[in-house]
Amino acid sequence: MSMHFGFAGAGFSSAVIARELAEAGHAATIFDTRSHIGGNCYTERDADTDITIHKYGPHIFHTDSDRVWEYINRFGTMRAFNHRVLTTSGERVYTMPINLLTINQLFDETLTPVEAEAFIAEQADTSIDEPQNFEEQALRFVGRRIYEAFFYGYTKKQWGMEPTKLPASILKRLPVRFNYEDSYFNHPYQAMPEDGYTPIIEAILDHPSITVHLETELAPTSRGDFDHVVWSGPLDAWFGYEFGRLGYRTLDFEEIRADGDYLGTSVMNFGDYETPYTRITEHKHFAPWETHDKTVCFREFSREHTPDDIPYYPIRLVDDKELLDQYLDAAEAEQGVSFVGRLGTYRYLDMDVTIREALEAADAIKTSMDTAEPISSFFLDPR
Repeated sequence: MSMHFGFAGAGFSSAVIARELAEAGHAATIFDTRSHIGGNCYTERDADTDITIHKYGPHIFHTDSDRVWEYINRFGTMRAFNHRVLTTSGERVYTMPINLLTINQLFDETLTPVEAEAFIAEQADTSIDEPQNFEEQALRFVGRRIYEAFFYGYTKKQWGMEPTKLPASILKRLPVRFNYEDSYFNHPYQAMPEDGYTPIIEAILDHPSITVHLETELAPTSRGDFDHVVWSGPLDAWFGYEFGRLGYRTLDFEEIRADGDYLGTSVMNFGDYETPYTRITEHKHFAPWETHDKTVCFREFSREHTPDDIPYYPIRLVDDKELLDQYLDAAEAEQGVSFVGRLGTYRYLDMDVTIREALEAADAIKTSMDTAEPISSFFLDPR
């Protein structure tokens, strides 16, 4: 039996699920309040320079999933891209993530891998047995000098509060390498789309059973128009913010245009708190196979999210966790709607995880229909 699905949002989550369902013989109608598809992965060619601009900040594709890698290559050409990040701290430039060169630069040493591992162990504050916050977590594993150079200022700018008020879980693992490997990611598949992400999402949505309405809202009150709704909008928005608004950080972008190169690299972080922005990105370096005489860069400023802003990073502090539990309980009790994606599950997701979970959600929907069971309303509990 063919069903008609309604989708809120035209990013990767909705596009992938809609395509999978369309190929299975169902109809999909997608609504997005923006004037374009792609969500925060939207890219466009700059009219003056022809550089591919990542309008909502850069997105680098990386994954260890064969299924996800094969899926995205089905809809566009992906080209190998080794993402490297530099950081400016104390008027010096360092390689990131923290590696052997970073350590030797910061401490003016020429340590070997074995020596560096022992040296960092000496820097660690072993008096902290069980770190209770972000700062204690960093001090416990790398010591004060590395913490203050690379973590304190950047973290305070990114989250708008002292690191002592952030949970230790934000720094889940020690981002230190005792070799000279400076690739930012370690997944086997690392790439950028040759022509940007927008053409890939356009190709995914190019199916006769998929209809897209831009600058149009799918309101929760319209759920009766569809057999099932897939909601990739904000989780709290579905419930009319009944319990309050979930907290996010948002970003402001300040454009820089220049001749030649500005940074000489794609991303430069700024660790000093006195520098008001967290990083500068130079977008032509995300497509090193292209040549451009001019450049376009963006300074990024992180601040508290307001209802009129684009939500970027879920905060997930203690108060937000309690509020989130209320919304997750309500979501699990809902019928006829599935919550997916970054906003629908209130998590920060990389693209590969978004695509993988969308494929899994589509699998679950199709399985439910094959077995004539009610479609699960909530595929993943992000608690």
